[in-house]
Amino acid sequence: MSVTEEVEEDTETPDAETEEAVRVAPWRRHRGLLAGVLAVLLLVLGGCGFLLRAHQLRDVPAAHNHALTDTETTTQVAGDVSNALGKIFSYTPQDTSVTAKEAREPLAGKAAQQYTELFGQVGTRAVQQKLTLTTQAVRAGVVRLSGGEAHLLVFLDQTAQRKGKAATAVAAQLSVTAELRHGSWLITDIKAR
Repeated sequence: MSVTEEVEEDTETPDAETEEAVRVAPWRRHRGLLAGVLAVLLLVLGGCGFLLRAHQLRDVPAAHNHALTDTETTTQVAGDVSNALGKIFSYTPQDTSVTAKEAREPLAGKAAQQYTELFGQVGTRAVQQKLTLTTQAVRAGVVRLSGGEAHLLVFLDQTAQRKGKAATAVAAQLSVTAELRHGSWLITDIKAR
């Protein structure tokens, strides 16, 4: 055999099996890498989905309601509003003007206007009928507390007595809106329920 024949033997075309093995080999070599890249991509997309959902859960209006989480502020607003309602809705025929003056401090905005209109009528009747009204907030629940605004549901017990007659007790419910101004909670809206 000559040298030329040996070279020709080495340069012969590979058979079909060898060609297929050469074509498949790169795919098989990169299959593990491709699987790893796909797994990382799925993890990143899944993580983004979880972050988006977590943001949506934190961004609901209930998340901004601190009525159950800020017990100190909830206690303060409930106390301030309860005390104010007890004062402004309690009077005797002799001190209606004092009650009207005291109402200026804890009331603001729409509630101050409502009270002025209502108490103008009630104060006159109280003097004429010699009516004494005692109001006590039995229960005040903060429904919503967000920033410097609170919405409350307040249950009142009121006892009315005309001179010479037996006292009558009445229960009342009020929806109250209060705002924090200069460290005190002022009642800005009152609605009977």
